[in-house]
Amino acid sequence: MEQIKHVGPRAGALKYDLLTALSVAGLHGHPTTQTSLMRLTALITARYNWRVEEVSIGHAELARLWAVNDRTVKREMKRLLEMGVLTCVRPGVRGRVGAYRLNYRRIYEMSQPVWAAVGPDFEDRMLEMSGARTVVQVNFQTPAPKPALVAETPAGTWGAVRRRLKAEHPAIFESWFAKLVQETCGDHTLTLRAPNGFVSRYIETHFATKLATAVDAEMPTPDGAPRHISLISTQP
Repeated sequence: MEQIKHVGPRAGALKYDLLTALSVAGLHGHPTTQTSLMRLTALITARYNWRVEEVSIGHAELARLWAVNDRTVKREMKRLLEMGVLTCVRPGVRGRVGAYRLNYRRIYEMSQPVWAAVGPDFEDRMLEMSGARTVVQVNFQTPAPKPALVAETPAGTWGAVRRRLKAEHPAIFESWFAKLVQETCGDHTLTLRAPNGFVSRYIETHFATKLATAVDAEMPTPDGAPRHISLISTQP
């Protein structure tokens, strides 16, 4: 993956998303991980030089910043290096201050499981920024093979709708559509159940058109009229 430079017109947004990823990964982690990533976030915010992509700081300065003693600084820096979120550029030896660089690849890898907790827009941006979005190469010189999933998700079923949504909107699907379960289905109606009212309302507000388009394509009504979709929730 090419190293991203956090400078230029989009620098502010890129830095903000990176700090968000670290913060949320810490909040979802073990208490020790929470503390380590909170301290790293403070170090980045206060002292990281984005232009040269490194932070150069001595243990005494770090101790003041983190409100800890020198022994804790040594232990914490060792933990961050072992986690892989920091790499050592120049070791601090013989009175020379050490220099460290963020390892974006490792930060993206470590935080990816919690991107969806921030929201689908954040997850989509992080997939783009990290290069983790899957790219499918198509050979246009030979006919594409027919899909072999028809037997597993027959046309005219909610399973077929799910398959379309996952293919067309992978990030949104994993965060929102995957939580929906078919409750009932009539000639012109479809009732879907969400795990709670928040998910139901969010989909209705932000993704109703995407959902309706996929339903009309995969579950057409007998007379071709739009199907009425109702969202209910298990919990308020």
